[in-house]
Amino acid sequence: MTAEEMWAAYRKINPQIGDEMDAWQFGAEPDLLADLVLRGEKTATASSYDEYLFAGEALPEVGERSVILNSAGKAVCIIETKKVAVQPFHQVSAEHAFKEGEGDKSLAYWRKVHEDLFSKWLGEIGLVFSRESPVVLEEFEVVYPVSV
Repeated sequence: MTAEEMWAAYRKINPQIGDEMDAWQFGAEPDLLADLVLRGEKTATASSYDEYLFAGEALPEVGERSVILNSAGKAVCIIETKKVAVQPFHQVSAEHAFKEGEGDKSLAYWRKVHEDLFSKWLGEIGLVFSRESPVVLEEFEVVYPVSV
């Protein structure tokens, strides 16, 4: 199913939702992470704040809905953002790491994986990662399809 098809199906049961649709895939391992979202194990994500600034993109906002795509660009589900915070990398909590649902769900695992990713991605745009680098933390829930 395409993102547009999924959005249209969601709008049929939520006609108050506008036409504007946002669709994206997780930057690292999009299939695995989308699957974790569908299984309810991943209810949070983290992004580099500096990448938003570099790209001139607005930060996510509470209430926004997004179609999550797999690596083939197919729609997997729709999520709604429930919480957004920005804080230094070194202050990310074990609770947030657990909500990201990856690996062994520990803060140590989260820090290792995200330090590697953020260092790589920031390096590609000429920026340097540090433990003080700001991180955008999002919490979300799946709103479509709804499991019963």
